[in-house]
Amino acid sequence: MGLGKKKGGRKEPLFGLPAALADLRLTAADRIPNAEDKPKKSAKSSAKRKNETSDDEPPRERKAQASRSGAKRRSKSRFGAGLGRLVYWGAVLSLWGVIAVIGVVIYVGAHLPPIQSLEIPKRPPTIQIVGIDGSMLAQRGEMAGANVSLKDLPPYLPKAFIAIEDRRFYSHFGIDPVGILRALVTNVMHRGVSQGGSTLTQQLAKNLFLTQERTMQRKLQEVELAIWLERKHSKDEILELYLNRVYFGSGAYGVEAAAQKYFGKSAKSVTVAEAAMLAGLVKSPSRLAPNRNPEGAEARAKIVLAAMADAKFITDAQAQASIGHPSYNVKPVGAGTVNYVADWIGEVLDDLVGQIDESIKVETTIDPKLQSVAEAAIIDELAAKSVKFNVSQGALVAMTPDGAVRAMVGGRNYSESQYNRAVTAKRQPGSSFKPFVYLTALEQGLTPDTMRQDAPIEVKGWRPENYTHEYFGAVTLTQALAMSLNTVAIRLGLEVGPKNVVRTAHRLGISSKLEPNASIALGTSEVSVVELVGAYAPFANGGLAVTPHVVTRIRTLSGKLLYMRQPEERNQVVDPRYVGMMNTMMRETLVSGTAKKAEIPGWPAAGKTGTSQDYRDAWFIGYTASLVTGVWLGNDDNSPTKKATGGGLPVEVWSRFMKTAHEGVPVAALPSSPGGWALSNLAQAASQVSPPTMAAPGPAPSNNSGYRPPPTRANVRPEAAAGLDGWLMDRLFGGNR
Repeated sequence: MGLGKKKGGRKEPLFGLPAALADLRLTAADRIPNAEDKPKKSAKSSAKRKNETSDDEPPRERKAQASRSGAKRRSKSRFGAGLGRLVYWGAVLSLWGVIAVIGVVIYVGAHLPPIQSLEIPKRPPTIQIVGIDGSMLAQRGEMAGANVSLKDLPPYLPKAFIAIEDRRFYSHFGIDPVGILRALVTNVMHRGVSQGGSTLTQQLAKNLFLTQERTMQRKLQEVELAIWLERKHSKDEILELYLNRVYFGSGAYGVEAAAQKYFGKSAKSVTVAEAAMLAGLVKSPSRLAPNRNPEGAEARAKIVLAAMADAKFITDAQAQASIGHPSYNVKPVGAGTVNYVADWIGEVLDDLVGQIDESIKVETTIDPKLQSVAEAAIIDELAAKSVKFNVSQGALVAMTPDGAVRAMVGGRNYSESQYNRAVTAKRQPGSSFKPFVYLTALEQGLTPDTMRQDAPIEVKGWRPENYTHEYFGAVTLTQALAMSLNTVAIRLGLEVGPKNVVRTAHRLGISSKLEPNASIALGTSEVSVVELVGAYAPFANGGLAVTPHVVTRIRTLSGKLLYMRQPEERNQVVDPRYVGMMNTMMRETLVSGTAKKAEIPGWPAAGKTGTSQDYRDAWFIGYTASLVTGVWLGNDDNSPTKKATGGGLPVEVWSRFMKTAHEGVPVAALPSSPGGWALSNLAQAASQVSPPTMAAPGPAPSNNSGYRPPPTRANVRPEAAAGLDGWLMDRLFGGNR
């Protein structure tokens, strides 16, 4: 039985184009009407349509106009939607941008110093070192001159900085967006960093609170601090702080220190040209410092002058007249070998006053005139003879008999080497150590007239010799010391005991460790120049111990006394009788011994030369009743010289210095033995002498003087390379050297 069919029949499914066209139907409106098909319209309808449209407007144009109006409405709709979306996302991005900026500000601010510590920090303390006459010798620490008020400066000085560093200083709020944009454009055009956008306030913030590292975080911190400074201080206060804190190279901070450093005058007195040069230094202080790069400093100053003229701070005529006229060829204060003294003071300062938190003035015993003479004597002697004798360095210490250091030279050129050879270096003193051996012998009962044998000696396989490899037989102690005979010194050392010699040296002021062995008599244990000179001082002052010193008073710049050297209790370390004996013996060294040409006309003087093994060190320590001076010459690497001896170069340096130092000083005698000493008679002298080892030991001592003249022998060379003083014999006996 078949199913009944629905009305309308079965409808098959359609796909593709047929499906798309299936519901497409034409209406009456879609047909082109014929004349007979056109419906009749009432007059009222016709009139209405006629009124709605122009009589001469064709139907197609009306239809196109309607289409355009629809498209315009749709375009406006889309534009409005796009604009809305743009505004929306702009607002969103702006909000997130503000949040990001706030976050960066908070992060940067969190890494700033605590707000309670954001006060203008004190200047780092400086140490002014002055001589005995009050003149400035040197300065340590960051060289900062006194603060100068803005109103005390010539008006063109601060304007020079504004012209070249921050033309809009008085109009910005700490940072200058216009300046930053201008710098950015300039840098892009030059494809590199050719101009900076930092304001003076930013530079001050960096100098006061931040490091010099070039990072984005530091730059952002700089911006925050600059805004803080602008809120806390006036423009003039910021400018004054800037001028007193900015770095000008060569250790100078602030315009006052820079003006003193480069021009030798106060910042209150600088000229327009000098002001321009100071302002130009800020860009690159180390590279443009006029004492290092005068051409670069002048070129930069011209740029500053042009900027000042462009800003109408000066006229074009003033700018042209100022080009090339700064007087920057002033020798800076504290240059030269006096810096060795300054370094020495720095080493002892902590012991005297502890840690300092404000600037101080150190008053010293240094005589600037003698310091200059000592420096010239060392430098000139080395310049003339360093190549000939293969000597590269020298040192000199001069002190009064009570230990006050008047001059100290620690090397020939401080800028090349800051190593202080007068204080820090320790070298073998050679025969200049022998006075301690002879003093020990005197204290054990011998006298300058006591005779000992100059003959070969062997000590446990060691065979020390005199320089000439010759021996003079029986000689007095005075002769042996003046001639620097090694065998006699060793015999005496063994006789009195090496330990006793060491005790004597330490008692007089030697602080270095000394080895108590047979070679101690030839100065084989190392000492410094300053301690050896100090140990000779008792011979000049009558036997009193001294402590070499250079500082007398320390004050703050406001005048507060921090330290004053108190008169020390001076112990008698040598009996005056033995002091007189030693002076008689060591005077002979200058009269007829190894230091004959060191004699100062009109002044009684004494001393001892020294030359260490292989001519590595050449010494002379000599003194008058007014001054004790020691000179050392040699090489830092301890290499041998070309036969430089104590009686040669050191004596020449010593003589030049001492002659100048004693000009105008009243002549004074060296301490002598009270009442003299009992002279030994010929029998006593003869009983002390061993048989001579040479056929002709020389003439016998005089019956009435007790003094035995030195042996006379031709062709005698300076003293032994194996030990110690050179020069001796030919000077004594007519050699040519």
